[in-house]
Amino acid sequence: MPVTSRFRIPVLLMPLWVTVQALAAPVDFVRGVRPIFRQHCYECHGEKKQKSGLRLDVRSAALKGGDHQGPNIIPGKAAESSLLHLVTTDDEDDMMPPAGDRLSAAEIATLTAWINEGAVWPEGADEVKLKDRRDHWSFRPLQVFPAVAGAASGPGPGPETLSIDTFIETGLKEHGLALSPPAGRAAWLRRVTFDLTGLPPTPEEMEEFSKDTGPDAFEIVVERLLKSERYGERWAQHWLDVVRYADTHGFEVNTERPNAWPYRDYVIDAFNADTPYDRFIREQLAGDALGRDAATGFLVTASVLLPGQIGADEPSKRLARQDALDEMVNNIGQTFLGLSVGCARCHDHKFDPITARDYYAMQAFVAGVEYEDRELLTPEIETARREAAADRSRLAQIDRELSRFTPPAKSGIERPMISARENVDRFAPVKAKRVRFTIRATNNLEPCLDELEVFNTDGENIALAGAGAVVTSSGDTVVEGRHGLKYLNDGEYGNSRSWMGNGTGGGWVTVEFAREQDIGRAVWGRDRQGKFTDRLATDYLIEVAGASGAWRAVADAGDRRKFDPEDRKPAAFTTRGLKPEEAAQAERLIKQRGPLEAKIQLATHPPKVFAGTFRTPDAIRLLNRGDPEQPREEVRPAVLSAFEGITLPEETSEQQRRTALADWIASPRNPLTARVMVNRIWQGHFGAGLVGTPSDFGNNGMKPTHPGLLDWLAGEFIRGGWSVKRLHRLIVLSRTYRQCGFGPAAGDTATATAAAALDADVSLLWRWPTRRLEAEALRDSMLAISGQLNLKMHGPGYDLFNQRGGLSGFNPVESFSGDGLRRMIYAHKVRRETEAVFGAFDCPDAGQSTATRRASTTPVQALNLFNSRFTLDQSEAFAARVRKEAGDEPVTQIRRAYQLALSRGPTDGEIRDTEPVIRQHGLAVLCRALFNSNEFLFPP
Repeated sequence: MPVTSRFRIPVLLMPLWVTVQALAAPVDFVRGVRPIFRQHCYECHGEKKQKSGLRLDVRSAALKGGDHQGPNIIPGKAAESSLLHLVTTDDEDDMMPPAGDRLSAAEIATLTAWINEGAVWPEGADEVKLKDRRDHWSFRPLQVFPAVAGAASGPGPGPETLSIDTFIETGLKEHGLALSPPAGRAAWLRRVTFDLTGLPPTPEEMEEFSKDTGPDAFEIVVERLLKSERYGERWAQHWLDVVRYADTHGFEVNTERPNAWPYRDYVIDAFNADTPYDRFIREQLAGDALGRDAATGFLVTASVLLPGQIGADEPSKRLARQDALDEMVNNIGQTFLGLSVGCARCHDHKFDPITARDYYAMQAFVAGVEYEDRELLTPEIETARREAAADRSRLAQIDRELSRFTPPAKSGIERPMISARENVDRFAPVKAKRVRFTIRATNNLEPCLDELEVFNTDGENIALAGAGAVVTSSGDTVVEGRHGLKYLNDGEYGNSRSWMGNGTGGGWVTVEFAREQDIGRAVWGRDRQGKFTDRLATDYLIEVAGASGAWRAVADAGDRRKFDPEDRKPAAFTTRGLKPEEAAQAERLIKQRGPLEAKIQLATHPPKVFAGTFRTPDAIRLLNRGDPEQPREEVRPAVLSAFEGITLPEETSEQQRRTALADWIASPRNPLTARVMVNRIWQGHFGAGLVGTPSDFGNNGMKPTHPGLLDWLAGEFIRGGWSVKRLHRLIVLSRTYRQCGFGPAAGDTATATAAAALDADVSLLWRWPTRRLEAEALRDSMLAISGQLNLKMHGPGYDLFNQRGGLSGFNPVESFSGDGLRRMIYAHKVRRETEAVFGAFDCPDAGQSTATRRASTTPVQALNLFNSRFTLDQSEAFAARVRKEAGDEPVTQIRRAYQLALSRGPTDGEIRDTEPVIRQHGLAVLCRALFNSNEFLFPP
């Protein structure tokens, strides 16, 4: 008989096939088929193991099929069922079982008949009951807790409500344990200050708190810390660990990502402003619709291959695009939902109710997002653009008024020194059709101008190509995308958009306007961005000519101060030679001019940002085995099918897709969102979350140690307007948080030993779980204590290595000054390169999301912290500070050093031991020892 399926029964089995068709009695699954599966299949496709995703001991799984074949059993169609092909083929790559006894002819006949008869699998015939993966604690709605009168509360919630301590004490009581005594006030202050700001308390703060015996003393401290800008810097670092923020692209080339930092600054500001968490989610997914454009940097924090690093063939491009989309889906899933959605890229999730279709439906939400630099769009920039015309008019008016006070060229008053950034040459208004700028000499090499601007008396730059001006020159050095005559008047500043002459030390350029106009000012620079000072014109001549007239000189370098290559400041307005009342008027105009000029600059040259770049979404298809070359049916944007959610029409716009996804994630009805964030905040305070797998709340993750507490906190989080700072207050003002770190009351050794034996990892929180400072807090604290910490916020990062990206090795910077003494969150983060000293303290390299930092103990840590150049420099600075504040008497110096480093005075024994060391080896040795002490590394 003919067989039309691609799975063909071998010719030798044809007689058996005919016999099977003739069998009269239907095959009994329990007696006929299940024993075959048990003997030959369960070892690889049963309860313990499911190779290729195929499981044959449960009906629903067996009829669904494996990961890559589709249904292996097609009821009524044995010839089309791949299961028969696998047990009958002689192909060693396909045949099953791959080793051991093959199925007999009778067994094959039984399977064939059973499938042709409809593959009847009776209810209750499964070997095991398959767990409903949707029936999981984290997928259920939050528990609702009524108020409990008289519940223990401690500092924090009032006596009429549940509290953190209620849940913790209940759990301890079940195990015969109780909370440990409270830590001392100094220990609590040191603990909470590190927790909320990542820095130690100052001696002055410690003294102030010790004197405040009021009932709200603890609350006052917490409010002060939460209002500090240092708070946002501390807690932004926790978030950036999870989203794997870095300032390079990653992979082998690892090139610089110079405009990533606005996202880092956004996160810092969002924590400081206590942006409601539901708003925080929406801004990161759709901030371009909410006036928080930099927030969409979240979408593209992961590594990515740049266009030049992807093969030119279409399959390579499609694979790279799939990888880029995968990173976005992974980031969204693990960060906000605590789910490993990316595991469903090639097949249905092994543990969670996430299908491959779910995965690609999630991709469809971000199918129009690209990884690129683009202009940053903010409300301030949009306002500047709307008001640019009026601002330019006002600026022109100010310049006309200033022209009465600013020394014009050839006025007899010495003008400011030539600057590599910007130079202004004023002259009496004159009609002109052309301007010629002749460079007679440079400080070295060929001349370079990033832009030549000529302003009419209305304050308009008429030299722009966009205004119809045409430029010519004596000769060019053309480097496409960097140097060329066309860049002389394109409105773009900087070396990368500049004209470079081809004659050493000289050359000329001319600008011919669209029509003759009255002009009175020329502005030029070598590099307005301030990166380059070479090729600067140090001697020049500016000439003008009417429509048909001869050239006449209007300005030159003769009346400027002599050029100084070490002076890189922009030329300043001078009031030299003015009367007092004129000088006062000029200064008022200058104060008005600065903000206007900055606003116009913002409108015309907005900053760049590496954030989500948006376009028409791609059509997303379900991919067989995750292979872009095996596309199947198209899928529409839809949230995970295991949850109540949404499916969008395929014509939904790109921004609306992301907004809809954000709304679903940020909904109070989403059972995961609040739980995941509450757990991250808890982990930030106690070192471990209530759920030990903070980015995996699925079936393969850990169960919560205190499920009631987790849900109560999540509910409080939502009821409190998603305020993260409110969560901090609940936690740090609880008695659970205030416990001492050494266990039950002093002398009760038996109780402490029993508690440690029962709960060695302190998951029940019968004492404070002491932990080491993270790498960033360690470095920042050393700087703070030594008096060297630079508190400058925001902007591009400082360098930890000798280069900011690329293929070659990264040599560490050893000594720091200026911006290099800022907090470590502002360091330029090179992906997959750990910082030379503090990288040993488990500082993540942004290669992967780091939901929980390891807490290793290695010899390298001790060596780095004792012998590194950084430690030696900060020990010397610490010693200098102590000498300045305590004088030259050793005992006084010891007391001050202990107060600064450990927030306490030394004991008499410590003074006796330390004083001889100072006298013999110097104060810096003591400072270095304090930096290396356990008491400094492990806050109480």
